[in-house]
Amino acid sequence: MQPLVKLVKKILYDRNFLSLAGNLGFSFFGFVSFIILTRTLTKEEFGLFTLFLTTSAFIDLFRFGLTRTALVRFTSGVKDEDSIPWLGANSIIGLALAILIAVALLLIVFIFPNAIASSDFRYFFYFYPLLVFANLFWNNALSVLQSWQAFGRIFIVRMANVVSFVVFLIADLLWFNLGLIAIIWANIGSNLLASLITLSLGWDGTKFTFKYEKENVLKILHYGKFSMGTMLGSSLLKSADTFLIGLAPFLGAVGVAKYVIPLKLTELLEIPLRSFMATAFPRMAKFSLNNEMEKWKETFYSYGGVISLLFIPFTIFLFVFAEPIVFLLGGEQYRDSIGELTLIFQIFTVYGLILPLDRISGVALDSLNAPKSNLIKVIFMASVNIIGDLVAIYVFDSLFLVALVTVLNTIIGLIMGYYYLNKIVKIEFLQFFVMGNRFFIDLINRRLIKQN
Repeated sequence: MQPLVKLVKKILYDRNFLSLAGNLGFSFFGFVSFIILTRTLTKEEFGLFTLFLTTSAFIDLFRFGLTRTALVRFTSGVKDEDSIPWLGANSIIGLALAILIAVALLLIVFIFPNAIASSDFRYFFYFYPLLVFANLFWNNALSVLQSWQAFGRIFIVRMANVVSFVVFLIADLLWFNLGLIAIIWANIGSNLLASLITLSLGWDGTKFTFKYEKENVLKILHYGKFSMGTMLGSSLLKSADTFLIGLAPFLGAVGVAKYVIPLKLTELLEIPLRSFMATAFPRMAKFSLNNEMEKWKETFYSYGGVISLLFIPFTIFLFVFAEPIVFLLGGEQYRDSIGELTLIFQIFTVYGLILPLDRISGVALDSLNAPKSNLIKVIFMASVNIIGDLVAIYVFDSLFLVALVTVLNTIIGLIMGYYYLNKIVKIEFLQFFVMGNRFFIDLINRRLIKQN
């Protein structure tokens, strides 16, 4: 019994497990909320809510992309007292950005009231000035907690946000049927709840807001301008599809509603990937800072190899069972489009096979203090994506081709990422599969030894 208890404790305290559990839990409830929303809202309402969420998420990436990666890199492996100025800088930058964005959006609504009222993006302009403060503190906490590698606490924060929203959606579906505006208010409320929890527990770094030093702010902004650009560009690789479909008069909110169903299913691919990258980056950053390049390479190849090999059976399963999975998510009102949506999702599974090695290349460049190279790569990818989307939408009127452009982008990103990495450190592509196989062989051997 004792060995079993020790094994369970070891698993529960493992950083990779905690990171994966957090992403699994968050994504599971995200899928539950998505399924409820497709059955609660009309296609047009669902498209409008998707545009609100997508645009909000894009601006959030701008806000927190400016500081998160920089904070993790500069505080990895440093003493607690030395991290305080960095936490203060992170907090003050976040607060300043929230105020600037809220004021800017309110001014736009005041100057162009009629244009905003008739736009499919109107709910973003009306409600994001509130959301920008409601989600400030818990997102700051995610940055701080990732720098501490406190993935158990990250799990708590993210669950507080998503579970509270799902509880409202279930109650609304069963009893209230309050409509789209109430759902947006509930989304803001769930973000506020998570922020109040992190504030009360002191996980967000707000208490250090005025303990920053100018030097720390400038260093975060200098590093962050590249990592922020990289995150925004990465987001554009998927969100540009949604934005451009939403702006097309002949597609609009209904086109968005159809496209985001297979797009949402790509989160099944993102769940393990986000978890592995969240634990890989602090380790690789630490080895890079300490000039321990052999350990850096071992981590780089191991993480990239393991996740790539895991994705092969996973993506095959998703490809084969694409149609019932798509129908489960979309529901009866999307039955007339099931063939088109299934084909789009199958294209995304091909994208999923290439994604791990592309993503680890970006993490590697950031860990080696080469965020500018990562930014150039992502800007090029995003530009190709936007041009490709415009051709797919306005020339061919095809959501299928929009998805195909995503695959092309990922291949481009893969090539460019390893081109820039090879300028810094020699990369042997075959080592991903060598280290990945070694991990699984060692795992099997250890299991056999225990059984004997």
